[in-house]
Amino acid sequence: MKHYETSDLRNFAIVGHGAVGKTTLAEAMLSLGNEINRMGSVDLGTTVSDYHPGEKHRKISIHSTPLHMNWGDTKFNFIDAPGYSDFIGESIGSLGVVDMAAVLIHAVNGIEVGTESMWRTASDLGIPKVLVINGLDREHTKYDDILNQAKKRFGKSVFPMQLPVNTGPSFNQVIDVLRSELITYKTDGTGSFKEEPLPENLASEVNNLHSELIEYVAESDDSLLEKYFEKGNLSEEEMRGGIHQAIQNQVFIPMFCVSSEANIGVARFCDFISKYGSSPDDRKTVSAINNKGENIKISLDGNNTVIQIFKTISESHIGDLSLFRVYSGEVKTGDDLFNTNRNSSERIGQLFILNGKNRTQVDCISAGDIGAVVKLKDTHTGNTLCSSDNVKLPKLKLPNSNIHSAISSTTKGEEEKLAIGLSTLHEEDPTFIYRVDNEIKQTIISGQGELHLQVSTERLKRRFNLDINLSKPNIPYRETISTKSESKYRHKKQSGGSGQFAEVWLRIEPRQRGEGIEFINSLVGQNVDRVFVPSVEKGVKTICENGVIAGCKVVDVKVDFYDGKMHPVDSKDIAFQMAGKNAFIDAFKSANPSLLEPIINIEVKVPEEYMGDIMGDISGKRGKISGMDTDGNFQIIKAQVPQAELYNYATTIRSLTGGRGIHSEEFSHYEKMPKDIQQKIVFSKQEHESE
Repeated sequence: MKHYETSDLRNFAIVGHGAVGKTTLAEAMLSLGNEINRMGSVDLGTTVSDYHPGEKHRKISIHSTPLHMNWGDTKFNFIDAPGYSDFIGESIGSLGVVDMAAVLIHAVNGIEVGTESMWRTASDLGIPKVLVINGLDREHTKYDDILNQAKKRFGKSVFPMQLPVNTGPSFNQVIDVLRSELITYKTDGTGSFKEEPLPENLASEVNNLHSELIEYVAESDDSLLEKYFEKGNLSEEEMRGGIHQAIQNQVFIPMFCVSSEANIGVARFCDFISKYGSSPDDRKTVSAINNKGENIKISLDGNNTVIQIFKTISESHIGDLSLFRVYSGEVKTGDDLFNTNRNSSERIGQLFILNGKNRTQVDCISAGDIGAVVKLKDTHTGNTLCSSDNVKLPKLKLPNSNIHSAISSTTKGEEEKLAIGLSTLHEEDPTFIYRVDNEIKQTIISGQGELHLQVSTERLKRRFNLDINLSKPNIPYRETISTKSESKYRHKKQSGGSGQFAEVWLRIEPRQRGEGIEFINSLVGQNVDRVFVPSVEKGVKTICENGVIAGCKVVDVKVDFYDGKMHPVDSKDIAFQMAGKNAFIDAFKSANPSLLEPIINIEVKVPEEYMGDIMGDISGKRGKISGMDTDGNFQIIKAQVPQAELYNYATTIRSLTGGRGIHSEEFSHYEKMPKDIQQKIVFSKQEHESE
């Protein structure tokens, strides 16, 4: 394997909305780079990157897939990232380890929610971007509209490096603005083309654009600006450094025209990435934290080896495969590195570079490059490994989950097997979350959408041979009171020998929301020995955990044990526990009890035409609109909605918007629920108990 300098590496991710042709573009690139003999098909399940069973079945990308190829004197490490929001964690993880983002836009659908999301993520990470309009061989393409849309949304720095000549099914010609020439492609999928001078009828428009391009480039370099004023023109070679720097500074965002399916325009896109694209050299340092908690910089040419695991793949026949990027130094087979997140050492085993499931073994991976290692014993996604200085690279911030389901094994005794399976899935995909909720007595799995959970549970069944059941999660309602109350309860039990006796007098009153349970005693005199105070408290707190009116946790109540009676022989711990428990129940029922329900903050982002449908749906879910905002061509609706109304809400959003809307959820607070709904829940609980 040829050794590449860091300046010759091109690490980029192919991102965008779902179904815009990212996988097919990757396939066309691999074909042109001679990594494959011919392009595979998403429909036929024969592509390099979509090789998992779930991807072949659904004909979509579910996992981010690292790929590589040589192009001229450069090496491309590129990642085919999923476009559907259900798998956004994979896309964010991909952008976190590359130096550039190729953002695809569909030539018919234009800029969509996923386009915006990936653009924003790349911007937040500070990595340069290029735009690619794909599918120009389709009916009803709208190149000019998309160009204007992109300038409006992403800034006036968006510049067409190419102009399509004959969009639609006959598309095969592109004007190269940089070289001022006409390129005609063969339509046989080979990517072959011929270059010709510009036709006279197009020369004026292209010359104007070419001058505009020179001005963009010259503005970023004073020496180029002087040369431009002297000569009135600049050659491609003279502009090379200026174009590269303008891209790094994001004062210039190039836009390309392709049909990935027909392999038209892809070769020129690769040429541009090779000549002008970002390399690790453009970002020589990255931020990290040392063992003293101080912020430091990790240098690309440092002596200390520093790598970060950005993805874990678990495969039955080889074990865990850890994908990583080298941020400093180099990694060799047999190296001993220290995991600063786990405080443990790791011996580096076999090293690979990947093209989907195809692996090429290598002995060494240098700074700036991307690779994989097998069978690390205690290293997880996001962990940092280093050779000497103990440093940690920051983990990426991933979106909160917005869909939830209760999961259980249908076969007794497989709880541990289920737990191992859930842990493995979370390791591979940190946006798949699971937890055991003791309050509602369920194991809850959470993800980014219904499809995300569906795919995850299918993998769980297939890989771990589990029969599982999914159900609607219980809602963690809470019980509380609205007024003061008091009660007296005598517990008396006689059974042959020693009996049980205790009498407890309690006062209760409501507390402010969120203050919890407070237990005090104001006993005076000798009616009750103080040794029984903990017994009464235990009884009270037991019933607070189990609920009074609907089996839900009791919150925000002050309890005062102020008097009672005892027996010199029959009074004991268990008697006062029972008396305390029942005294609290009696007092609680007469204190105007109510149920509290969790309220969730939601934020929905949709094209403007769907606002009415979304707002009507929120209203129908007992929601309250709390604010509205605009983000480019999209509207943002903020609202508060009861959790009970949000089961599978991600699916509802997609149904209402044709897949063009996304939302996020975050817990806000607890709120008293309407009486009619409370009555239904209490009745349901009583009915269940009587069965």
